[in-house]
Amino acid sequence: MKNKGGFTPAPICIVPANMESNTIASSDAISLRCRCANRCEGFTLPEVVVASALLLIAMVPILKALTQANLDSVIIERKTQSLCLAQGKLNQIEAKSIYDFNDVTETNADLGNSYLCNVSQTVVSSNLKTITISVGQDIDRHGTLTADEVEVTLQTLIAKRWL
Repeated sequence: MKNKGGFTPAPICIVPANMESNTIASSDAISLRCRCANRCEGFTLPEVVVASALLLIAMVPILKALTQANLDSVIIERKTQSLCLAQGKLNQIEAKSIYDFNDVTETNADLGNSYLCNVSQTVVSSNLKTITISVGQDIDRHGTLTADEVEVTLQTLIAKRWL
C-alpha cells in the first residue's frame, strides 16, 4: 500500500543489535530479515483460531437476541391484527344495533386469515346489554377459538336507541 508521497512503509522487524547498517550482512542476517518480513504480512494459525472463537462466542448472544426480537414482533403483529378485527366487529354490531337490538351472539366466526371471533352478550335491562368480543388466531387450525388463542377481548355497553 502506497502513501500519498509514494512511500511504501516497510514492516517493522527486530534485528540483532550487533548488526551494523553499513556492513555486508551475513546469510543468517538476510534469512532473519526474510523470516521477519514474512511474519509481518499475515496471521498465524493460533491467532486465527482465537479470533474465530471470540467471534463465535460473541455471535451466540446476538443471534439469541435477534431470534427473541423476531418472536416478539410476530406476537405484537398478531395482537395488533386481533385488536383491529375486534374493533371492526364491534363497530359492525354497534351500527346494526341502531335498528336491530336482537341477539348478536356468535361462536367461532371466521374473520379471515385464520382469525376467529366469539361474541357474547349479557342483558342488563330491556334497553341495555353488555357485548363482549374475543378475537384471536386459530393457531391449532381446529376451527375453534380456545382460551389460550384469544389475543384481545373488548367489552362495551350498547343501549337501545329506538323505543
